[in-house]
Amino acid sequence: MTTAIDRGAPAPERTGSGRRGSHALRWWVLAVLGVAQLMVVLDATVVNIALPAAQQDLGFSDGDRSWVVTGYALAFGSLLLLGGRLSDLFGRRTTFIIGLVGFAVASAVGGAATSFEMLVAARVGQGVFGALLAPAALSLLTVTFTEPSERAKAFGIFGAVAGTGGAIGLLLGGALTEWASWRWVMFVNLAFAAVALVGAVLLLAKHTSTERPKLDIPGTVVVTAGLFGIVYGFSHAESDGWTNGVTLAFLLGGAALIAVFAWLETRVAHPLLPLRIVLDRMRGTSYLTVFIMGIGMFAIFLFLTYYMQLTLGYSPIMTGVAFLPMVAAMVASSTTGPSLLLPKLGPKVVVSGGFLIAAAGMAWLTRIGLDTGYVTHILPALILLGFGLGGSMSTAFQGATSGVQHEDAGVASAMINTSQQVGGSIGTALLSTIAASAATDYLSARTPDPLTIAQSAIESYTTSFWWATAIFVVGGILTAVLMPSTAPVPAEGEPVLAH
Repeated sequence: MTTAIDRGAPAPERTGSGRRGSHALRWWVLAVLGVAQLMVVLDATVVNIALPAAQQDLGFSDGDRSWVVTGYALAFGSLLLLGGRLSDLFGRRTTFIIGLVGFAVASAVGGAATSFEMLVAARVGQGVFGALLAPAALSLLTVTFTEPSERAKAFGIFGAVAGTGGAIGLLLGGALTEWASWRWVMFVNLAFAAVALVGAVLLLAKHTSTERPKLDIPGTVVVTAGLFGIVYGFSHAESDGWTNGVTLAFLLGGAALIAVFAWLETRVAHPLLPLRIVLDRMRGTSYLTVFIMGIGMFAIFLFLTYYMQLTLGYSPIMTGVAFLPMVAAMVASSTTGPSLLLPKLGPKVVVSGGFLIAAAGMAWLTRIGLDTGYVTHILPALILLGFGLGGSMSTAFQGATSGVQHEDAGVASAMINTSQQVGGSIGTALLSTIAASAATDYLSARTPDPLTIAQSAIESYTTSFWWATAIFVVGGILTAVLMPSTAPVPAEGEPVLAH
């Protein structure tokens, strides 16, 4: 028998044992979805720290090394919208479970890899199944928590997991690489997947539908190719420059295909991404928020990691521990900000204010030098960044699925992950290029010696931090102009819990 939140029905009264049981089960569902989301998010950074050890073990070149990261990003970023729509058509529970099992198998293959090609294939597999898993998890959350007070808490917790996953990945990657083997960076996903799989089988209701699923094949092909072109173009720009012919061909081709996709979606009967989803002011601005965060957050994790390890001499584990105050601040602001501030101030103030607080934290990081202290120069910045980004991200997660009908929840959720993935790709390419140029400019007018070279690295980091500061300020201004003042409307609920 399937019960729970009836489709379109008013919220039941808070009386009776059945209601209390349903209430408790929903929070167990959140725990399951949070574990799955953490697995997908931390996989983007947990592998980075283990890469040198994997490279030494498998014997691949520096030039090939980037494909271990890019393979995941390309598959994940280009297939997210398809994954989101599949969860709407074939059932979120089914898609979620397939994504979990597939991600676990790909992780096992990666951990057991005996060659570079096998490792990259496993990473591509993780990206494919992650593109099924991530939208299904968020859309399940969207249709499970429809009461405003519970919704704010649930999205706050989920947003905290999404925002802190990168930092947790750095800590976990450092610990596993140092104490066990780089292979455990992949094998650890089996534990996450097992916990989430047991919870999904026990808690989630099976999908029932009287309608035959219809997929927008032309739109799927065009947008997948377009997103692939954009993500690959930015990845190529990082290594070969912005004026490279291949870079320009993929970026321009990808942008053209996205434009064709938008035109197609106004013509087909069953669009992959109904334009009503992104043209709504609340949802559209929320996607923009996550996109801009994706650009700016790259500077925190990559360049600050370089600074702490290469300049200050921190070990991988020490680096991960150094990020924990940011994790704590992000969890605190994600879980308390939306429930306390959102009803009083509205999303416009919470999101734009969060961007400006994060910009202040990023500007603080521009004061670093060759021998600056963690407590004076890094810790305050990380706390500000955690508070600012946590509140903005959890509010944007709510806004991005605000008022969606249950049949659109999957693809609306996929747009959040797509925005973050494309933003991260842009941040990787843009800020890496800016950092390299800053270091080159500094050295061009000076005699290269160990001190000058070390200082050129500082110049590259601080220049990137200034750019990230500006990006967050622009994000604050745009959201202040575009974001509505009214609180996000809960999505339409449907049965998701199994007894």
